[in-house]
Amino acid sequence: MEETYLLNVEGVKKKILHGGQGELPKFQDGSKITFHFQTLKDDFERTVIDDSREAGVPMEIIVGKMFKIEIWETLLSSMRTGEVAEFWCDAIHTGMYALVSKGMRRIAEGRDPLEGQKHRCGMGNMFDYHSTGYDDLDELQRTPQPLIFIMELFRVEEPSAYKRDTWAMSKEEKLAAVPVLHSEGNRLVLRKEFRQAAEKYQEAVICLRNLQAKEKPWEEGWLKLESLVTPLVLNYCQCQLELGEYYEVLEHTTELLQKHNDNAKAYFKRAKAHAAVWNEREAREDFLRVAHLDPAMAAAVKKELKLLGERMRKKHVEDRKRYQGLFQQPRG
Repeated sequence: MEETYLLNVEGVKKKILHGGQGELPKFQDGSKITFHFQTLKDDFERTVIDDSREAGVPMEIIVGKMFKIEIWETLLSSMRTGEVAEFWCDAIHTGMYALVSKGMRRIAEGRDPLEGQKHRCGMGNMFDYHSTGYDDLDELQRTPQPLIFIMELFRVEEPSAYKRDTWAMSKEEKLAAVPVLHSEGNRLVLRKEFRQAAEKYQEAVICLRNLQAKEKPWEEGWLKLESLVTPLVLNYCQCQLELGEYYEVLEHTTELLQKHNDNAKAYFKRAKAHAAVWNEREAREDFLRVAHLDPAMAAAVKKELKLLGERMRKKHVEDRKRYQGLFQQPRG
């Protein structure tokens, strides 16, 4: 079954290779489309550039979320579930393909798709860098050309039918998700499932940071979001302390204190992390800072300083014994 259609889009032709089932799905904003794709050159050999089946994982895009190859949303929205179709697309629609393919390949290789990029738009990055790191993509970037996309549509899920990633949520959805994630994290902490709890807190922080990026730093909207971020970061750090990820705690508490240098709880968690990695001077300084900022925590600080002193004395004794053993002359 190879019927050729002209979609109502300039520079696009469609050929159905295998018919789908049922009616055309509802492609509303927020719907998730799952499909396999193959990208070919429009040459005599029909050279394969990319094939999602080789990675073994189908592709997913969210309708209305400005996927970089905008024409893909148009192509997929012409398909029925189970349909396999071939689309010829003129160069006016394929100029961004090299950049998108680079990101998809990096993900398949287990690498960061944004590795090495500056904080600029995709087109800006194309001008900043002469090479994508892949010879065939560099050729496409130098010489934009028509491409052929063979797509197989698996399913179209309505926004309410799947758990949406935070990046795919609207502002209102992100704000609604934060207290839910916070509550789930607290519940997991009570069950001592610290790793899972940390993931919940982290996801909530990502939601808020995404919203903060659209606000002017230190203005009212930014500060309101920051007030929600701070307790989540502290909860995340407590989980990392429980998991023994002390350097992770040092990183996040230090970052927090650069903005809020009067946060006693952040100093307390950083002090405990310093103590755990034998940074005695830094730990004592942070503990004393906690007692100064919040006298109500003085008893807890006194207890921690006592424990720190005992641990350091024990370590010094062990170190002395170890060094004595190193330099002790063997008997004849």
